[in-house]
Amino acid sequence: MSWLTALLVLVVVTAALLRWRRPAWYWMTFGVTLAVLRVTVRYASVMDACGLTVPPSRWRLTLARVTNRPVPNSRPPRILRLRPTRTGLALRLKLRPGQDAFDISAASDRLRHSFGMYGVTSRELRSGVVEVRMTGYDVLRQVQMPAKVDRSPMRVPVALREDGAVHYRDYREMPHGLTVGATKSGKSVYQRNLVAELASQDVALVGIDCKQGVELFPLARRFSALADNPESAAALLDALVSRMEGVYQLIRAEQRITADVPDAEIAADIWDLPDDLRPTPIVLLVDEVAELALFATKDEEKRRDRIITALARLAQLGRAAGIYMEICGQRFGSELGKGITMLRAQLTGRTAHRVNDESSANMAFGDIAPDAVLAAIQIPTGMPGLAVSGDSSAGWARIRTPHITLRQAVNTCNRHADRTPDLPELAAFRPMLPHLTAVPAPAVETAPAAA
Repeated sequence: MSWLTALLVLVVVTAALLRWRRPAWYWMTFGVTLAVLRVTVRYASVMDACGLTVPPSRWRLTLARVTNRPVPNSRPPRILRLRPTRTGLALRLKLRPGQDAFDISAASDRLRHSFGMYGVTSRELRSGVVEVRMTGYDVLRQVQMPAKVDRSPMRVPVALREDGAVHYRDYREMPHGLTVGATKSGKSVYQRNLVAELASQDVALVGIDCKQGVELFPLARRFSALADNPESAAALLDALVSRMEGVYQLIRAEQRITADVPDAEIAADIWDLPDDLRPTPIVLLVDEVAELALFATKDEEKRRDRIITALARLAQLGRAAGIYMEICGQRFGSELGKGITMLRAQLTGRTAHRVNDESSANMAFGDIAPDAVLAAIQIPTGMPGLAVSGDSSAGWARIRTPHITLRQAVNTCNRHADRTPDLPELAAFRPMLPHLTAVPAPAVETAPAAA
């Protein structure tokens, strides 16, 4: 028995060490088996304790009285499927009559304690069917993106969600997005990941970086146009508006509204055009948008109104022309002047990193998902990259971007520099790339020859 005891001690020590140092490995080796056993054994009692059961139906009570049997117990939601995942468990439930998906969501914290899991989230798949995703460990403490992710045109993975799923930025579903956050909160890393993922796609990147270009100009080899000050940004936005109007003329000419053309082939945006006629889609990245809205003189005020008007026009009309926007800043409220709230209303996707005050979180989520405001102001300072992402459907989730250095992003952009399209309308704003020059060898003084 001594060798059995030694083997058991070795297994316990190994499990404890993995749980401490490598929680993902622990979950795949020991944790998933223990979690499945806990859920299957405790399921009925936990659901009853959490108030997620319904009393027996009348016909069952009647049948019990007629047959002189004990009164049947209350019934929990029926398990349709229990599937282990890379980070936890996915439990699909069929709700009983009288139950609602909100009941499962409201009891998520009690389910987390009862099943011994790290986190529990739920979402309604269809009427009467709810998926409960349980995570076995803190997947956001050290973000590890899965090896296989779904990449498609204008849809790129940028972060990991708290339930272990991959968070995607899909421009065809949410054309425009807003990212807010305080200094050192992770906005720049989020932006680098976005650029690095878009670099391998057939898309034109256009940037406005009023911090003299320190964030976006290192990635210039993959950008079709860049502006590093408000004056050049105003001219660049005017050029984008002109391009948008030209694309609309192309769509209008190619709509082909005739009796013999099927409805699905009538062109309404660039994605309905044939491949040989489709203009290159554009993603406009604006860093520190407040620098575009601030002014000190009358001339700067006129320029500011011109910039905000152009941004609002692109946000309202740019989607069908294939122009998508990513606006970043520390604050994005009405104190930036007229037109700001109108522009913010067009930005469907919202991402809030750590903020310094509640009003900054309200600027991002106050009008679409009030519950996310509390989550945004609770982001700790020691976890850069942690953010809350939401949209106009009032759904939101905690996400964290994997850390990527500026050198890694630069290497990715340089590797895909051949994909950078030349846009005639934006040729004047193409970044001037530095040319490598040979450094002359230092002169070597030789000793004078001996006489």
